[in-house]
Amino acid sequence: MNDMESAQVKATSTEPLGLYIHVPFCASTCDFCAFYQVKPTADDVDKFLQGVRTEAAMINWPRKLSTVFWGGGTPGLLSPNTIRQIGELVHEQGLDSNYEWSVEMAPASVTEARLAALKEIGVTRISMGVQSFQPELLDALGRQHSLAQVYRAYDRVQTAEFQSVNLDLMFALPGQTAAEWSADVAEAVRLAPDHLSTYCLTFEEDTALWVKLSEGRVKLDPEHEARLYESTWAQLEAAGYAQYEVANFSRPDHQCRHNLNTWRMHEWVGLGPSAASQHDGWRGGNLADLAHWHEQIARGVRMNEDRLELTPTQLAEDAFIFGLRMNAGVDVPHWKQRAPEASWDEVDQRLMQLIAGGLAEQNGANVRLTGKGRLLADSVGLEMMEAFEDTLSIT
Repeated sequence: MNDMESAQVKATSTEPLGLYIHVPFCASTCDFCAFYQVKPTADDVDKFLQGVRTEAAMINWPRKLSTVFWGGGTPGLLSPNTIRQIGELVHEQGLDSNYEWSVEMAPASVTEARLAALKEIGVTRISMGVQSFQPELLDALGRQHSLAQVYRAYDRVQTAEFQSVNLDLMFALPGQTAAEWSADVAEAVRLAPDHLSTYCLTFEEDTALWVKLSEGRVKLDPEHEARLYESTWAQLEAAGYAQYEVANFSRPDHQCRHNLNTWRMHEWVGLGPSAASQHDGWRGGNLADLAHWHEQIARGVRMNEDRLELTPTQLAEDAFIFGLRMNAGVDVPHWKQRAPEASWDEVDQRLMQLIAGGLAEQNGANVRLTGKGRLLADSVGLEMMEAFEDTLSIT
């Protein structure tokens, strides 16, 4: 294929392609966070910029980008000039006319200058990690922002008029009451963002919260968590936010398309230390260490952590695990056609058991979880893994 033909394919392909850039810089580490991050120095930022450019040049970009997501870390910690430089890199790969471009920000680092730079490069969506509107709960999480910073940051984001704004909230926090969580949800609704993500606190190994759990300083309460899940769903539905995934709610046409494409097993390219990729028939991640990642990239090596060649059965398994977390469910006939070699008798049997138990329901060609089933989405995912296991062990 010559350069002109390649450009035509890149311009006309309709299969979504995402780009994820992991910006590993944070001013401090929150107690619950297990993502790779470092406190940045000027040398670190230069090394990151150089490495991302080198890594991007290693990839044969098959088509224009449908979605872009900058995560971290705290991408919003970057200087306006650095934001523009990474933005240039994104534009070099080409963007669909109807692209979505999300950037994560922390309230303490939202400035008018940074927002102006993000608008200038074409960012369409801001996702801000609020977590709670209760100062004492923010302290318990080790968050480094105040309530005043939350409101100031949100006002600045709204004034900048991005196409879509998301707020992240967390529940089942140590010491959090049902009334406090309901008040947090109500306050988020009052602010009227386009999208809300509500995450149940998880205890990741090697985090400060994990240490507290192992020492008995905090306790797990699954029944309390289930009640908070259900109250969240009811409260947000009443406020006009439609649930489209276990933890995600939006106004019409404001779902996070980058996440949807990922959950539907479309391709994405990941750049930066610890970034994962799924493209060109492979899935894998980069080293979660800025210096070592930079050294590997300089040698032409990327995406070699947990590297896995993707088969149709592997994609089908993951499509069921993630698809059943979405309210739309998973298109069973589509995946049976795409992965005919999978152990569908076992999968069908598990699905029938879920339906008989009131955990799932048939919706046209799709199977989706009921509200009761969504409370057990993690366990259902494990069941799907077991159902596909025989086929994957053979292949």
